[in-house]
Amino acid sequence: MVPYNILILGSGGREHAIAAHTVKSPLCNRLFIAPGNAGTAKVGQNLPFAATDFIALKKNILEQDIRMVIIGPEDPLAHGIADKIHADSELQHVLVFGPGAEGAQLEGSKAFAKRFMMKAGIPTASYREFSKDQLDETIEYLRSHPLPIVIKADGLAAGKGVIIAPNVETGIDAVREIFGGQFGTSGDRIVIESFLDGIEFSVFIATNGEEYVLLPVAKDYKKIFDEDKGPNTGGMGAVSPVPFVDNTMMIKVTEKIIRPTLAQLKQDNIPYTGFIFFGLIAVGGDPYVIEYNVRMGDPETEVVFPRIKSDMIEIMEKLILHKPLPEMIIESDYAVGVYLVSNGYPGDYEKGKAIDVDSLPEYCTLYHGGTKQDESGTLVSNGGRVIFSCAKDSSLTSARRKALEGADSIVMDGKFYRRDIGLDLDH
Repeated sequence: MVPYNILILGSGGREHAIAAHTVKSPLCNRLFIAPGNAGTAKVGQNLPFAATDFIALKKNILEQDIRMVIIGPEDPLAHGIADKIHADSELQHVLVFGPGAEGAQLEGSKAFAKRFMMKAGIPTASYREFSKDQLDETIEYLRSHPLPIVIKADGLAAGKGVIIAPNVETGIDAVREIFGGQFGTSGDRIVIESFLDGIEFSVFIATNGEEYVLLPVAKDYKKIFDEDKGPNTGGMGAVSPVPFVDNTMMIKVTEKIIRPTLAQLKQDNIPYTGFIFFGLIAVGGDPYVIEYNVRMGDPETEVVFPRIKSDMIEIMEKLILHKPLPEMIIESDYAVGVYLVSNGYPGDYEKGKAIDVDSLPEYCTLYHGGTKQDESGTLVSNGGRVIFSCAKDSSLTSARRKALEGADSIVMDGKFYRRDIGLDLDH
């Protein structure tokens, strides 16, 4: 087992959580993160280039003798950064964990994903798709459809492109805004789905398109306010494991969703090495797919990775090389995390607010999202979702309490966070 240099692409809490795990691996020699944040700078070396910048990526791979690249966010995946590495004759030695652009369409296009699921017979809500030159038809469809109804921008929208319309007027307003450019070209096409009434959860696998490893199950919380009120965000907190997801449910997820997904990728000749995130909803004891993501979730990664006792770098390497996989060992403790966000998020917010974490309880772990160090070395906010307070314990109640105590201890002007993360599961 010869250690080598590893690069993680991305700059959020997901990448910090993966970096904190990676640096402990015997396979990791030096760790780089691009562009990273103030948290990743403490576990590796940040490189100042964007995750989609292939020219800078290649230059740094060669200069820093990087052997493995882990692609964190959806943007570089959708832009085919993995394909560019694979196609470059000077980078043939590099192990890449993340799918190519073709596989990334599972997340990059809601319409592609729905068609894919229909072909594979995977349980999901019924749907129709419309392009922006079909405004009148779209409105007519909305008027005739049972309510509530789900409206999704087809392309990537940073977790904010889904609107659940309780009435026709809200639905028409949403359609006009999306077609009018609210999400740029991601809204040139929309998918309208029937509303599924149930409870959501997230399942993750690491796969090479044939073999796969199941990661801990999680549940995230998208709405800005307690009791799931207000607009959608990128995610305000997460819990792992999820008490209602038992062995019976996971057998159904495996048989009805995971295996058919991999079989359909193979049938469509789509090579796929990376994570698949299944956004699921339990309806009457059965799992349905709400969405695919082609990477780990943020904030889910920050409660999933702390529970993984196996070496994920070894697992990724073995998957890439199609070698026998080691056993996946998962800690039984609950992990609960709460995101501190900037005042005004998910709307307009200010950056550059000083953050003081000196009073953090020792039983909490912080994962940095939108943070940086300013010219004077002060930790400051640099995004909407700023910093994530995570705690583990044998009971969900204790893990929740500790995570909130961590959030309470952080000093930041205008900080805001939900106080009910995991409360709905804590019976």
